Amino acid sequence: MNYFVGIDIGSTAIKVAVVDEAGRLAGVHVTASGSLFHKNAKEALARLLTDLKLTRDDVRYLIATGYGRKLFKEADDSISEITANAIGAHEAGKAFGGVRTIINIGGQDSKAIQIDADGHVVNFAMNDKCAAGTGRFLDVAARNLEIDLEELGDYHFNSHSAPLAINSTCTVFAESEIIGLLASGHDKEAIVAGIHYSIAKRTVRLAKRVGIEDRVYFDGGPALNKGLVAAIEDELQRQLVVPEHPQTTTAFGAAILARNEYLAEQA
Repeated sequence: MNYFVGIDIGSTAIKVAVVDEAGRLAGVHVTASGSLFHKNAKEALARLLTDLKLTRDDVRYLIATGYGRKLFKEADDSISEITANAIGAHEAGKAFGGVRTIINIGGQDSKAIQIDADGHVVNFAMNDKCAAGTGRFLDVAARNLEIDLEELGDYHFNSHSAPLAINSTCTVFAESEIIGLLASGHDKEAIVAGIHYSIAKRTVRLAKRVGIEDRVYFDGGPALNKGLVAAIEDELQRQLVVPEHPQTTTAFGAAILARNEYLAEQA
């Protein structure tokens, strides 16, 4: 059987997805980007292929996407992460009845994408000027609160008081706010909830710029944070569609496109 690969080389994580001839997801792998993007991307691909008991010869077409896509010279082609994210969300969203609006929060930026019924990008907006609404902000906040990143969701739901306002739109100033709130004796749970609502408000404003239609699909690493998911749902006043592997949607989209490109060439 032939297989197809999408590799999303982001600023903080490398995501690899493999699909088969039918476009079914065969497997995914996520690893830290580190400073050696090309080396780490090759190792991530090799690791996933080994786990799937495949060799590089089984891969008929590979498309790279993301921040470091141009560094992966072994790719057959490369595409923007906006396009790949749209394709991946459209395909994964079919299981939920289809999606038209995508929210993606990455390590260094956040995006809102509106797609049509066929998965084509209609409109998009990106915030890459400030990290206060991104995964990087959550990393910084968890470090200042001296808790694990994975614990943020639990702290959110354990809060018994109103979320504390985090007003700064810059990570550095927001970090100072968090430290100040701790020094004032506020509990970590209320601070975490405030952080989530701060990100949620920025995210929803971004989504409204492209238009919110039908079901809203949420992907990127921060989509694993159930507290943040709850905050965004509260701000949107609607339930989000969160896939099983939210970090790998863009890589999955690149793999789907790799399959389509290969089949078109063989036709």
